[in-house]
Amino acid sequence: MPAAVPPVRPITLAEIEAARGRVYGAAVRTPLVKLELGAGFPDIRLKLENLQPINAYKLRGAANAVAMLSDEDRKKGVWTISAGNAGQGVAFAARKAGVPCTVVAIETAPKAKLERMRALGANLVLVSYEGAWNALDDRAYPGVEGTFIHPFDDDAFIAGHATMGLEILEDCPDATAVICGVGGGGLITGVGSAVKAVKPGIAVWAAEPDTAAPFARSLEAGSPQKYPEWQASFVDGAGGQSVFPRMWERMTPIVDGSIVVTLDETRRAMRLMAEKARIVAEGAGCLPLAAALSEEGKALGNGPIVCVVSGGNIDISTFCEIMAQTAD
Repeated sequence: MPAAVPPVRPITLAEIEAARGRVYGAAVRTPLVKLELGAGFPDIRLKLENLQPINAYKLRGAANAVAMLSDEDRKKGVWTISAGNAGQGVAFAARKAGVPCTVVAIETAPKAKLERMRALGANLVLVSYEGAWNALDDRAYPGVEGTFIHPFDDDAFIAGHATMGLEILEDCPDATAVICGVGGGGLITGVGSAVKAVKPGIAVWAAEPDTAAPFARSLEAGSPQKYPEWQASFVDGAGGQSVFPRMWERMTPIVDGSIVVTLDETRRAMRLMAEKARIVAEGAGCLPLAAALSEEGKALGNGPIVCVVSGGNIDISTFCEIMAQTAD
């Protein structure tokens, strides 16, 4: 039986600051670069989490969560549930700590992500997307034992991600808005907690693909909603079948809204990053830029607008196909 889940609470600035000492043992401080788009475009800065050792932001949360485990919990080994990036993060942090790791992984995840989890020493249990989503709610999966590290609904995981928010405002104190892709909600909860604590007036916006946008629907309804028309796509690191009630509690006090973009807009953002900044980013990592450049994104003003490039773990063949599809 999983341990009792603690009540939802705010992530404090003090614990975010404390997390830095643990996170930087595995993760790195990533650059914030200006995307030069020319006249008529907002000032957009890219937070390059694709440059983490696992090429994704999840290493921050995983490093903090694993470092905070008791000796007893470490001895049991750790496990998590992932479409790829969280699994890599936990596997990386577990290997560094000398702890066995199992990942209940979505079987349709990109091959690059599955191969990298295995290369980091993780034992993979492949399941369907629905099976993984249900396991996230149950915090258990048949036959898998050890200390469970939730990939987004975990205070230590979120505090680790929040260190990114401190870096953003240190590098760009005049930022007016931050946009994060949303899947489970751990990234935006962490970044939002940090930037709002330091600069309360800054806007924090979510970005979701129109094939998987339960948070936008939940905001419209005023309560956590399901998204039964969910479709799998190359944006495998964001979007979901529903908003978990606990994550709804975490996100709503600090997130100002959600911008829903099409897959074509996301592809164009992916190509724009590659052409203008030579950045290879996965679909989820391009959602914020697509949102910033959308019609709805114009309401965010001239910026500086920080777009979190959450990861770069995309199969090269898929990336090349997308580049070809968006060629002039």
